[in-house]
Amino acid sequence: MYRITTLLITLLLSCVPLQAQVPKPLTSKEIVSLLYQLPRNPAMRDEIIDEIRKRGIGFPLTDGMRSLVATKSGNDSLLRRTLEEAERRRVNPTASALPSDSEGNQLLERTRNVTLAAANAMPDFIVKQIIKRSVAYGHTANWIPQDNLTIAVGYRANVGEEYKILTVNGMPAGPEVQSSRDYSKYAPKGASSSGVEYISALADVFKPETKTEFRMVDTDVIQGRRTVVYEYTIKKEFSQLTLSLADTGARAVVGSRGRLWIDRELDRVLRFEQIATEIPPDFPITAASSLIDYDWVNINERKYLLPTRSEILMTTTQPKFVLQSRNDVRFRGYQKFGAELKVIDEVGEEDEPPAPPKPVKPPQ
Repeated sequence: MYRITTLLITLLLSCVPLQAQVPKPLTSKEIVSLLYQLPRNPAMRDEIIDEIRKRGIGFPLTDGMRSLVATKSGNDSLLRRTLEEAERRRVNPTASALPSDSEGNQLLERTRNVTLAAANAMPDFIVKQIIKRSVAYGHTANWIPQDNLTIAVGYRANVGEEYKILTVNGMPAGPEVQSSRDYSKYAPKGASSSGVEYISALADVFKPETKTEFRMVDTDVIQGRRTVVYEYTIKKEFSQLTLSLADTGARAVVGSRGRLWIDRELDRVLRFEQIATEIPPDFPITAASSLIDYDWVNINERKYLLPTRSEILMTTTQPKFVLQSRNDVRFRGYQKFGAELKVIDEVGEEDEPPAPPKPVKPPQ
C-alpha cells in the first residue's frame, strides 16, 4: 500500500508543472498595458507579437482595441495582422491550427522548388511603381509626408531591373532623367530601393547556399487565402543582402531574418518580410526592413505571381539626429516589356494625392 500511495502522489505531483506550462490567453488589460509601453520602447513590438502568438487572446477584438493598437504602434501593420489572426484562432481554433511538423516541412519544400523554378521563368515586363515617401525623427514613427514618385520599372531576364523616374509630386521629370539600375541620383534626397521587390530577394531565401533556417510559427489569411507563416534566419556569412548609401557610397553585407506567408494549397509565397540583422555598429544605416505583398497578375495572357504592394523602412544616423524613412510602394499596370506605359492618365486617388506635401524640415 505504501508503494501504491507513493506512486499516486508522484504522478499527481508530476502533472502540476505540465498544467502550469499551458499559457493562459492574454487579457485585454494585459494587451493595453503592453501597448502603452510601446511608444517609449518601439523594440517591444516583436516581444508583443511573440506573446500574442504563443498565448493568443481571450477577449473579442473590438474596434476600440484596433484603434488603440493603431495609435500606440504607429499603425504597425504586422502587429495589427497578428492580433487579427489571434482573433480568428479564438473564434475558430480548428481552422487556424498549424499543420503537423511533417506537413509543414513538405509545404516548405514544395514552395522552395516552385519559387526557384518561377524565379527562372519570369517574363520580360514593365510596371509602374507609385512611391509615397515619408520620414520621422528619432524613433517616433510619427510619419511626415516627404514626396511622391512615379517610376517606370522594366525587368528583363538578361539585364535585371531598370528604373526611370516619370513624375515627382505629379510633375513630369526633366529630360536629363535616364533609365538606370539606381534611380536615387535623379530623385530628390530620400530613401530609395531597387531589386528587393521582385525576384532575387525571395529566391535567395530558398537557395541552398544561404543555409536558411526555417521555423513554422503561425497561420494567417492573406487575400482570402489560408497561409502558414514561417520565420527564417540567414546568417551574415551566407547572406546576399546589401545595405548601401547613395550619398557616400558606403555598403555593408548584412544578415537577415523575417517571415514568409505560404499559401497552403498553391505552395506560393503571398507575403515576404525581410529584416536586416548583423549590421556593423559603425554603419550609418542602423535598421532596415521590407514587407512585400504578392498577387497574381496577367502578362501576355499568362498569370504570374508578382508584387502589388511593398513597404520599406530604414533608420539612419544623421550628424545631429536619427532619421526614419518609409517608402509605401504600389505596383500598377503590369505589361509585356516593350509596351507603352501610360502613367499620368492611370494615376488614381488611392495611388497619388492631388497636392504635393509640404517640405520637411529637420529638427534644429
